[in-house]
Amino acid sequence: MRLTFEEFLAARLPALTRYSTALAGDPDTGADVLQDVLVKAQPRWARIAAADEPEAYVRRMVINELISTRRRFLARLRRERAHVPEPVADGTEQRADRDALVQLIRALPTRQRIVIVLRYFEDMADADIAALLGCSPVTVRSQASRALATLRGIAAPSLLEER
Repeated sequence: MRLTFEEFLAARLPALTRYSTALAGDPDTGADVLQDVLVKAQPRWARIAAADEPEAYVRRMVINELISTRRRFLARLRRERAHVPEPVADGTEQRADRDALVQLIRALPTRQRIVIVLRYFEDMADADIAALLGCSPVTVRSQASRALATLRGIAAPSLLEER
């Protein structure tokens, strides 16, 4: 039995929202991307629902939307943000650390950020990420390596300043 689009949304919208937000790097962009994807998916739902895994199809649509339509916008934002903004202290060290990590991940190029989120937040294997992104596992590993090197380079100066 195939789910209707409305049934699919009722069951999976919270998970898709979390997924899109994690990939996008912030809730507003994640919500915008997910909304754009769902607007595109709704008229094609009969074909999507016929696929083996409709949710995987929609998740791939989220990734494609992030890569294609946000590339120039995010590049411009990265140029404007030459430094990593300081996290807003909210009274707990754990929250400040999480905010700092999110800010660092936001500074990454789109593909590197997607690889990091899928690998460490979604706990996906390199081969699965490669299949999702349409590239080789070696490319996934190189993107992850570059992302981690960038994160170390950004985080290391701030650690030295604290001492």
